[in-house]
Amino acid sequence: MNGTPLPGGDGPARRGGRPAEGQPVIDRAFALLGTFDHDHRAQTLAELARRAGLPRSSALRLARSLMRAGALERLEDGRFVVGLRLLETASLAPRGHGLRAVAMPFMEDLFHVTRQHVLLAVRDEGEALLVERLSALDASPVSYRVGGRVPLTSTGVGLVLLAFAPVEVQEQVIAAFLPGQGAVGIETPGDLRNLLADVRRRDCAAGAQGPPWELSTVAAPVRDGREVVAALSVVAPSTGFPDAGYGPAVRATARAVSRRLAEDTGPGRDTGPGRDTGPGKSPGSGKGAGR
Repeated sequence: MNGTPLPGGDGPARRGGRPAEGQPVIDRAFALLGTFDHDHRAQTLAELARRAGLPRSSALRLARSLMRAGALERLEDGRFVVGLRLLETASLAPRGHGLRAVAMPFMEDLFHVTRQHVLLAVRDEGEALLVERLSALDASPVSYRVGGRVPLTSTGVGLVLLAFAPVEVQEQVIAAFLPGQGAVGIETPGDLRNLLADVRRRDCAAGAQGPPWELSTVAAPVRDGREVVAALSVVAPSTGFPDAGYGPAVRATARAVSRRLAEDTGPGRDTGPGRDTGPGKSPGSGKGAGR
């Protein structure tokens, strides 16, 4: 259940003054932005260049261009940080902020019922991207963060998203699966394949992960009326984990979010889940979570 940050690209920088032949500027810019993560929120120019695999001169030119666009900012000590322009742009993503706006009232109800970690995630290629997380102050420690990525094979939200992903995606992940990459009890590609079939049959996933934190989870799919677009879960300590209590609450909440998404994307609607609900308006009633 507990994800780890992706590697930051700490590979050796390319030697020489030129980028890789044929590499577009946009790719190098995203490589530079991709070096920022939970453990590298502020970086020197040397760190940016090294982690992006770029010559220092190229990294500086790109950083200056990104600063002019507002995508990067520079602190007084010279280190670079992510700029607010990226937050402004990212807030328009329908699979991120728009989905979160619809789901949040229902997630808050689920959070008040469970007083644990409540997660909302979407699939991005071969990983799950965390869109929102609500956590009690006294909840067990986890390394999840909003905007962070977690594995598809060892997290509740990941297993749900993988189970309903296109067949080619499932087969690719199953073929690359190695022992230790799955939840407790999932040791082989065959185990993973059987588990995904069970998730589709039950329309939910349950699992556990060992040290450093003994955690269990229940997750359910969120649909927009046509297909699975996200997964919702509760993560809590394995000791005394009330699957019988959390399971129905998670499934009820996921269904409530799905109904609202279906309404927002149904016939006659020209806007998706990211539509503006207006000042003081809520995109959902929040009822149905664990009730």
